[in-house]
Amino acid sequence: MSRIGRKPVVIPANVTVSIAEGNVVTVKGPKGELTQTFNPDMLLKVEGNEVIVDRPDEEHVHKSLHGLTRTLIANMVEGVTNGFRKDMEINGVGYRIVSYDNGKMTLKLGFSHDTIIEEIPGIKIECDPRNAPNKFAITGIDKQAVGQFAAEVRSKRPPEPYKGKGIKYATEVIRRKVGKTGGKK
Repeated sequence: MSRIGRKPVVIPANVTVSIAEGNVVTVKGPKGELTQTFNPDMLLKVEGNEVIVDRPDEEHVHKSLHGLTRTLIANMVEGVTNGFRKDMEINGVGYRIVSYDNGKMTLKLGFSHDTIIEEIPGIKIECDPRNAPNKFAITGIDKQAVGQFAAEVRSKRPPEPYKGKGIKYATEVIRRKVGKTGGKK
């Protein structure tokens, strides 16, 4: 049996979880509300202050859905209580955050034009261009949306392996390559 799927999801005191017809799970907490529909084969129930996920049989599909469903519900509970955050850095000479106002962040990334990144619903950009012109964070309650938005921002100028210039995650390590060496003539 799935080790992750067997663990119950503990519901904190300030969070409510409701399961509707068709395995539609709604989680409400201090930071907001998340709703997601899960596979109707999974058996979901709320007992006391725990959500218990079970599977109907030992089929391969149900085994793989068991741990996934439990983890997604745990992420929803975590998101409405604490939220999720991706810290990002901009490396390179002249690469920086120019300005941030009303959900629009303007970046200089070595192009002939400025790159403008706008917040989307449910996602917030945290930055201070005056004190830290090369660091910012992406926050939100939906883990998948935060990760997707961070990946899209990173794709504007991914870090290159020769000088390490570009946008990267704060924890990411860039594997550097040796540049060209002058050959014999």
